[in-house]
Amino acid sequence: MQAIILAAGKGTRMGGLTVDTPKPMLLLSGRPLLEWRLMMLPAAISEVVLVIGHLGEQIEHRFGNEWQGLPIRYVQHEQLDGTGGAMRSVYKAGVFNGPALVTMGDDLYRQEDLERLLTFDVAVLACELEDSSRFGLLDTDREGRLQGIIERPHAPGYGLVNTGAYMIDQAYFSCDPVRISETEYGLPQTLALSAQNRPISVLRTRVWQPVGQPEDITLGEAFLERYRFKI
Repeated sequence: MQAIILAAGKGTRMGGLTVDTPKPMLLLSGRPLLEWRLMMLPAAISEVVLVIGHLGEQIEHRFGNEWQGLPIRYVQHEQLDGTGGAMRSVYKAGVFNGPALVTMGDDLYRQEDLERLLTFDVAVLACELEDSSRFGLLDTDREGRLQGIIERPHAPGYGLVNTGAYMIDQAYFSCDPVRISETEYGLPQTLALSAQNRPISVLRTRVWQPVGQPEDITLGEAFLERYRFKI
């Protein structure tokens, strides 16, 4: 099975840390964030597609065409027009072989949660947070299936947060990417649009660590230690 990791963005919320280093290459406990991400992949993954853009040559130089025997292919995404645009680049490159596990390059997950995703053709992983103010929310129906995306700003407090981990199938590409700003298209918004035509499962977890701003690096290192990744 294929895993697609979106690792093209500039990581502007990291400030000066990502001027000369792509965010997926920032070090956590002595290893690049992206290497930890590769370590978290389920054993069923047989190929990785890395979508690269900002300083992407550093990623390609570090990992080459394989990592610990796992084949790696690269898709260049220089336009940086959002996660929806990145997925369109994957499709146009002709490398999509779905259903595929799709994740962001800057989030940490438990392997068991990603393994749960693999049992679906199309699904999204959500995290239940007491303070959801930093993140977009998932709107679900009575059966717990995806209905829509609630963008920031939204009411503070408990929320079902999108973790950026999905199972994406071929039918996803039957919808045009949904524009979320003048320059960006959104993957979750496009997935929510496709939910009008078929049920999309929402899996829940309470364990997830985004690494989107400088203070998240320490939190990410604590996550790795807590869930017993070899440091």
